[in-house]
Amino acid sequence: MAFLRVNGLRSIEFGTPGQMRDRLNNLIINGNKRATAGLLKEDYLDEGEEIEFVGEKLAILDNQQKPIGIVKVTRVEVLDFKDVPTEFALAEAEGDLSGDDFRQSHLKFWNSIGIEVLPDTKIVTVYFDLE
Repeated sequence: MAFLRVNGLRSIEFGTPGQMRDRLNNLIINGNKRATAGLLKEDYLDEGEEIEFVGEKLAILDNQQKPIGIVKVTRVEVLDFKDVPTEFALAEAEGDLSGDDFRQSHLKFWNSIGIEVLPDTKIVTVYFDLE
């Protein structure tokens, strides 16, 4: 399913619907979450979506797919899962304090939803600012 469009912007949904999405959205709106990661194959190629680009604005959606804010992309990189750096983990601000923490927590999450992630799985890292 392609990303929804809201007022001419592509949308972005963080985490899975429910408490996780509420928590992540709160970290963006009221905290310091300024990055997110997606799987190149599952989140982009399989969805027929292009990778975000620097300067692109995205509408943040809540659990009811209503817009709650806008982020502006500041940096995008496609990396092997094994190469996601500590800098990214800290910008993502989900509690991971290093690249190793990021890999452990995200591997657990992706495995829990039935996705196998290997060291060379391509990850799209997106840095952004809240508008």
